[in-house]
Amino acid sequence: MGKPYSVLVVDDHPLLRRGICQLITSDGDFTLFGEAGTGLDALTALNNSEPDIILLDLNMKGMSGLDTLNAMRQEGVTARIVILTVSDAKQDVIRLLRAGADGYLLKDTEPEILLEQLKNAMLGHRVLSKEVEDYLYELKEAADDNEWIASLTPRELQILQELAEGKSNRVISEDLHISEGTVKVHVKNLLRKANAKSRTEMAVRYLNQ
Repeated sequence: MGKPYSVLVVDDHPLLRRGICQLITSDGDFTLFGEAGTGLDALTALNNSEPDIILLDLNMKGMSGLDTLNAMRQEGVTARIVILTVSDAKQDVIRLLRAGADGYLLKDTEPEILLEQLKNAMLGHRVLSKEVEDYLYELKEAADDNEWIASLTPRELQILQELAEGKSNRVISEDLHISEGTVKVHVKNLLRKANAKSRTEMAVRYLNQ
């Protein structure tokens, strides 16, 4: 491969965070973008630039992994965000994937498998630990039933309504007074939450709910 993938590690346990960082830097396909012990620190680290991958803990003091993920997507962060956690609870998996996570891995994952999964995430795949793979089917069923609409932020719902009217990104940006780039990020997140292959498919499902 060419340029190494940059990784931001977000975890509130210093020893574990340090170990993950050492693992990342041990593989020539990755470089360490930085590390953060809280969600707020992670958001601050993304002020001027962003990494290719964000490895995000779920259960952190203060700002949770879910809150951090939502804030990152709201800010327009386009990095691949992979959750790394001890929780294999179905509700956590579904909630995080609905919110826009690109993967959900458990902390007992073997180091070499973790690195391989991060590479798969950069190839555009949704990566999951085997223990939680079955929950993906329930996520797809929920998306088919339009339950995904309930997970949308107010801004995402606004954009979905505009898409359903057949408006282009440029027109939506003018209507909502936001940049066209921001609209593109929201559309990408909407497609992920809806598990839809195109904006047309997503709009039709919204109109037929």
